Amino acid sequence: MPGRWHACSGSRSPRGKHLISPSPPGGGTDAVSRLIAAKLGEQAKWQVVVDTKPGAGNNIGLEFGAKSPPDGYTAVLGETSNLVVNQFLYKKLSFDPVKDLAPVALVGTGVSVLVVRADSPFDNLASLLAGSKKKPLAYASSGNGTVGHLVAENLRVTTGADLLHVPYKGGGPAMTDLLGGQVDFYFSSLVSALPLIKTHKLRALAVTSGARDPSLPDVPTLVESGFKGFEYYTLYGVVVPANTPENIVRTMNREINRVLEMADVRANLAARGIYVRTGTPETFNAFLVSERTKWAQVVKASGATAE
Repeated sequence: MPGRWHACSGSRSPRGKHLISPSPPGGGTDAVSRLIAAKLGEQAKWQVVVDTKPGAGNNIGLEFGAKSPPDGYTAVLGETSNLVVNQFLYKKLSFDPVKDLAPVALVGTGVSVLVVRADSPFDNLASLLAGSKKKPLAYASSGNGTVGHLVAENLRVTTGADLLHVPYKGGGPAMTDLLGGQVDFYFSSLVSALPLIKTHKLRALAVTSGARDPSLPDVPTLVESGFKGFEYYTLYGVVVPANTPENIVRTMNREINRVLEMADVRANLAARGIYVRTGTPETFNAFLVSERTKWAQVVKASGATAE
């Protein structure tokens, strides 16, 4: 059918396809959405329009996608907060991210890094946690319920460290106050922190990935720092309304994977701290299931809530 998410032979459909970005313009999700939409236009000859629908902890865009007709015209680029974490943070959502959405393709995963100012007295995670028991430490996050917030809270609960959460409306203000000395540490996205680490304005203490990141080979993981099971990513993936026909889902998956295999796309995403992870809709779903199990435990242990 014309206009659905299927490969066309060079012709433009009369009705465009929509990729919803639930995050504000200029953020990582928005940038990844626009990259994929543009490359699908080149590769599959699809006319894909990115619709930015931010708000309510990134729930508005995902809800729009969940409640759209399952006709192949609408997809959403979701990420960890709205696909995984929010269902445990919010007492009531107007949609069910598990039942109302179908996984299409995992795009990639991003790494966070624990950073302090270059003049901080802490040169590793152990010294930071020990220091918090002598004097309470404040940490920044880019928002309540974000990966950085929940990882820090899990450390607080696990170790008994005296940590105060200071949420910001985005990573930019959080980083500004870290550099200005208003907070003591921050779990930042790797791509945001790396230039400041390389110019010796920040010191990296640990990364959240399962293995050391190639861009910071001397920085240990949280697991290496003594916290078994502390492996956390920000995932990005495409989902569609539940009951979207399987042939459309399969075609979308195939074409998105073709885009993700392009060298310039991989380089673009790597520059944003996102590492490509392709696979079938089933492998993406299995990853979502494992992430939901992990984050449900973290949210419960931390007592974090968005309401």
